[in-house]
Amino acid sequence: MSRYAARRHYYEPLAVNHDELVLAAVLGQIAHPVAGVNPYRIGHDGIPRVLPATGGIALNQRIGDRCVGLAGDHIEPGVALHNNSREVIGIRQGPNLALLTYACVGNRARVVSGPCTGQWGLVTGKHGGVYHVLVDFPPAVLRRLRIGDRMQIYAVGLGLRLLDYPAIHMFNCAPVLLRAWGIRPLGPRLQVPVTHGVPARIMGSGLGKNTIWRGDYDIQLFDPEIRRRYRLDSLRYGDMVAILDGDVRFGPAYRQGRVTIGVIAHGDSTVSGHGPGVTPLLTGPMAQVQPVLDPRANLAEIFGVRSLPPARPYPPLVGRRYTAALPRGAAPHRRAMLP
Repeated sequence: MSRYAARRHYYEPLAVNHDELVLAAVLGQIAHPVAGVNPYRIGHDGIPRVLPATGGIALNQRIGDRCVGLAGDHIEPGVALHNNSREVIGIRQGPNLALLTYACVGNRARVVSGPCTGQWGLVTGKHGGVYHVLVDFPPAVLRRLRIGDRMQIYAVGLGLRLLDYPAIHMFNCAPVLLRAWGIRPLGPRLQVPVTHGVPARIMGSGLGKNTIWRGDYDIQLFDPEIRRRYRLDSLRYGDMVAILDGDVRFGPAYRQGRVTIGVIAHGDSTVSGHGPGVTPLLTGPMAQVQPVLDPRANLAEIFGVRSLPPARPYPPLVGRRYTAALPRGAAPHRRAMLP
């Protein structure tokens, strides 16, 4: 148990349907990064950039690290898993869709092939579109893992219900995360620790889907005033965030009086409508779900996997401007404004 969880251990555990849950094993391979025919991504500012993106092993990106201002697009911390198998019944991507559906944040993953066989990691999120499950490992393990190494996830969490709060719906959440998170019952409400609040009106990619069991939806960071007001330029991988007026019961939607709480799964993006991705964990009416700001509400601290670096603001790649050095007396109009 982490120090974070130990400080909250005196709270009564939430009543859940433990006896109904099924523990199942699902398997994936470390996915190779995939690039399009055109290497450029056109940013929201109209500027084309060539950047690292999804898939593979991010050797220097883990839960707890900043996810804003990187020279990357949709960076996935740790390891990205995908199942490339095809079952005999012929359902296209059926095994991978099962991996994506079954895996829950907080599940444990065991390496079952390659030089790191026997090492254990932590499921930290899901990324829709590319259909990856993300797993965190210590740096020494990340350095020895190989593209194609196989991992088995011991998946439990599908069907999880809060018995005393039937109006609150759970998604993508392992029971162990629910216990360690530090959620506190307070009368008819649950106080849920989060690092940030996010207005639902700036949520982007992922809207229009009819389920959130297989991915995330993105926070758009293109408005400077919104970023400052909600401190969104200090987001980190693994941060728990509250999407205010967000409802994901039947797919992501805007609905006043409700709140969705999820975890930052992947990094920022330059592309219109995209940004740090949130894998939803629970949703409910604001009358029953009260987000409480806590800078330690991050998976790295909750599970005690590493010391949590302090949250610092970083300017996103889009909209950043650098002023070239000028010779003394140069006219202001000669300043070079570079992306």
